Parts: sequence; C-alpha cells; structure tokens
Amino acid sequence: MIAITKLQKWRSRSMIPLNNLIGRCDVVCIRRLLHNGPDTLEELLDRHLAKEQKPTLDDDEAELLNRRRLTSTRREALSLYRDILRASRFFTWTDSRGFLWRDILRENARKEFEAARFETDPEIVTRLILGGQDAVESALEKLAEKHRQEIEKERRGGGDRR
Repeated sequence: MIAITKLQKWRSRSMIPLNNLIGRCDVVCIRRLLHNGPDTLEELLDRHLAKEQKPTLDDDEAELLNRRRLTSTRREALSLYRDILRASRFFTWTDSRGFLWRDILRENARKEFEAARFETDPEIVTRLILGGQDAVESALEKLAEKHRQEIEKERRGGGDRR
C-alpha cells in the first residue's frame, strides 16, 4: 500500500510540470524524455557501439612503414629521371649557342633532382614528381605534333625543312 502511494505521488509530481510545460507557449525547451536519450539514430549508435581503435605501431613498425613510403617515392623519382633521360634522346638539334638540346635537358633535370634531393615533405615530393611527369608528357606530345606537321608538309609537296 505504501508503494502504491509513492508511485501515485511520483506520477502526480512528474506529470504536473510536464503538463504545464506542454500547455505553455513561452517555453523555450522541453527536457528530453526517455532516459535523456539521444536525439538521432547516429547519436544512439555512437553512444552504444564500441569504437574501433587504430592499432598503435611500435617504433620498428613505424620505421618500416616510413621506409616503404620513402622507397616508393624514391622508386617513382628514379622512374621519372629515367623517363626524362629517355625522352631527351629525341631532342637532337642544337640551340643558338651550338649545344645539343639533349644535353641541356639532361643537365637541367640533374640540377632539379639535386635541388630536391633532401626534401622530406611527402606532399612537396608528390607535387614535384607529378609536375615532372606532366612536363615530360607535354614535351613529348609537342615533339610528336611537330613531327606530324613536318610529315604533312613533306607529303603535300615539300615545304621548307630545317
């Protein structure tokens, strides 16, 4: 009997303020019901699901990962350098001073690679490699286009050849 009266008192106390809040229009906020639970499904999931934690790497694993990353960029840089050397073979004419363009291109590539030799920022290294690859591709495309134009001139009836 005592339990029933306590329950009735609790209900009467908890319902009166709630009814007053719902009936009034000037109330700014209403307390969350239902165990003060989350408003959205995402909040509910975030609160109750176990979060995955990234495994911590010890020093050896971190060093190995760093070496792999460095060897990957080193491999890409060496590949780019070899591509530049291969592409420079096609530049067989001389500049105004009498130097072969092939030698000038190789010398400039060597200077660029030496200037960036000790760069450690992966973002900068990636930009340099991508910029170099784009430059080699565009140079080869322009060279191929010039050769096509020369071939078209010869087919049409002999244009002036340099």
